[in-house]
Amino acid sequence: MPGTAATTDAESDEAAMQRFAAGDVEAFDRLYERHGLRVWRYLVRNVRDAALADDLLQDVWFAVARQAQQYRPTARFTTWVFTMAHHRMVDHWRTVKVHLPLDAGDDAMAGDGVPSLSGTLAADSGFGPLRQLQSQELAGALLDAIARLPPEQRATFLLQAEAGMSVQEIAQTTGVAFETARSRLRYARQGLRGMLKEYA
Repeated sequence: MPGTAATTDAESDEAAMQRFAAGDVEAFDRLYERHGLRVWRYLVRNVRDAALADDLLQDVWFAVARQAQQYRPTARFTTWVFTMAHHRMVDHWRTVKVHLPLDAGDDAMAGDGVPSLSGTLAADSGFGPLRQLQSQELAGALLDAIARLPPEQRATFLLQAEAGMSVQEIAQTTGVAFETARSRLRYARQGLRGMLKEYA
């Protein structure tokens, strides 16, 4: 009966998705709790618009619900859901045929009490106010540097940083060769190091 299966944190995403496909709505809620914010961060740090990221996120999770019956755990659930998020984002860009501004401040992305990256990175670390201020500055600089990466490099970097994808998974998600994905990731890291060298 839906809702009666154990829903411990030890349950895999793939098992939870299969339970949802069998009719257990609680399993969907669990998956959203685990990954909703991570997917939203991936979207918002690419499109640099919180409202648009909200819309795309809704589309992604609607797609998760629609495709539940067809879901097969041939890859990690996170790879599957981030691939859908990436494709939905690319479809949007193709539709509007414009590049969204990359110079929006971090505050514009935070939205409705959701912690920003700078807030997350600068969370109380026990090193006192000065160290926390330095962490906030570094986090803000990192956000700005990520925003300045070319779109393909930015998406590649964020798929690894937010989704924890391997280079092979990134290549499959973005539809490019393994070497292309690896090169994009390498150039993204080099670019970030160059932009953040004053903090080294």
